[in-house]
Amino acid sequence: MTHSIKLQLSDGSTVLAIDLAIKDLVIAGWTGRDTEALEKHIAELEAIGVPRPATVPCFYRVSAALLTGSHEIQSSGPDSSGEVEFVLYGSDQGMLIGIGSDHTDRRVETYDVTVSKQMCFKPVSPTVWRLDDVLPHWDELILRSWAVVGGERRLYQEGPVTVMRTPADLIFRWTGGDETLPNGAAMFCGTLAVHGGIAAADRFELELFDPVLKRSIQHAYDIVPLPFDS
Repeated sequence: MTHSIKLQLSDGSTVLAIDLAIKDLVIAGWTGRDTEALEKHIAELEAIGVPRPATVPCFYRVSAALLTGSHEIQSSGPDSSGEVEFVLYGSDQGMLIGIGSDHTDRRVETYDVTVSKQMCFKPVSPTVWRLDDVLPHWDELILRSWAVVGGERRLYQEGPVTVMRTPADLIFRWTGGDETLPNGAAMFCGTLAVHGGIAAADRFELELFDPVLKRSIQHAYDIVPLPFDS
């Protein structure tokens, strides 16, 4: 079973429309390279009741149908939140990179992390770049996110992609030996610690900034909570 998602491959001067059939969607968790930063994120989640992982990193398989380029998602109740991640794609155009949000139901996460990953749509940017175009200056790339609550926008996350393990490292660990994703696979690759604690928002905004090539991938989406009877 596959899920089709429309992407726009940009090289800075031209844009190529791609209709990518996703067969495998993988959420890589606890991917931090810096043990101190990783421990900080684990502590953030422990503070809201999420149990400490047995091993790191780990890989959650979720339905490919959860991928969406929409600017609005619905959630079950008010207890979900997003987090910015770089997203890798295997395609017949080669390896691609974009951004996305591993939007997660935090209430469910306190008792079953795997189920919580399956509960929410995973918004991704329609715009992607060729991974090969950024690998030579990978350490310079910056991830950012903003949370908007009641019309007030605040910086929620910011940091270099080097906080997480490299694409090759994560892919090698998931595939058991390869350093390239198979065609039709997509992988969320981990996130940064947040400013002020994990919290829900009305709107979530994401950015992957390349200061060397002076370009950004941006995406934003609104969260519409559905009535929830506890």
